[in-house]
Amino acid sequence: MNNSNIEIPKPNNPDDLADVFIAFVEIVKLLREHCPWDREQTNESISHLIIEEAYEALDAIQKKNDEEFSKELGDLLLHIVMHAIMAEERGAFNLIDVINRISNKMVLRHPHVFGTVQVNGEEEVLENWEKIKKSEGRKNTLDGVPLSLPALLRAERIQQKASRVGFDWDNKQDVWKKVDEEFAELKRELFAGNQEKATEEFGDLLFALVNAARFEKIVPESALQQTNSKFINRFRYVEEQARTSGRKLDEMTLEEMDELWNEAKSKGIK
Repeated sequence: MNNSNIEIPKPNNPDDLADVFIAFVEIVKLLREHCPWDREQTNESISHLIIEEAYEALDAIQKKNDEEFSKELGDLLLHIVMHAIMAEERGAFNLIDVINRISNKMVLRHPHVFGTVQVNGEEEVLENWEKIKKSEGRKNTLDGVPLSLPALLRAERIQQKASRVGFDWDNKQDVWKKVDEEFAELKRELFAGNQEKATEEFGDLLFALVNAARFEKIVPESALQQTNSKFINRFRYVEEQARTSGRKLDEMTLEEMDELWNEAKSKGIK
């Protein structure tokens, strides 16, 4: 199928945000109309890609690669526009609805900016945010925490929301005592050979550690991702050094691999 006669939408003013955005939306609509793959997609069929694109944007942020970050934000924008166009096609809502709803929500949830409410710092802003969400019809404090979030991030969000209504520890010393308590319970069940109970206690320990991280202003999801990356980079060093010496890892002893691992640490590989 040859669609070479289709004119590519271009903004009248490439420096005007509205013009640029309208031209982009028209491009997506043309893809939806003329591209066999795009035409066959539904909100459900590409739903998983939103998460993938969000993580790619997160990678770019963590790598401090602004050029890549800009590209990944574009990919996210593509999915937002595509989903809205699909919804419009089935008569659910359109892109104007999406923008109006988020605009109205931001105004409503920031009465300290667009109204007369006075706040004293970030904590009061977050507390007001939760109160406003409740007034919008949300019955339970923990409603709205997505099941699809990574477990560490979901635990953090649950604890944050509970904290904003006063369900929280008074000080970090008690939080760390809870970590020690959960660790002791885990070891007790492991030594007793109770696998099912040990699994439950392991989850409790992770939940307690997430809580401790929150008190220490550490983002547990980011911390674990950093550790994952550090392990990968150091393991790659071990592999590369083994390869340079003409050996395979499964031919080396653990002591030999440990020596290369410590070498990677001494070189500051992260």
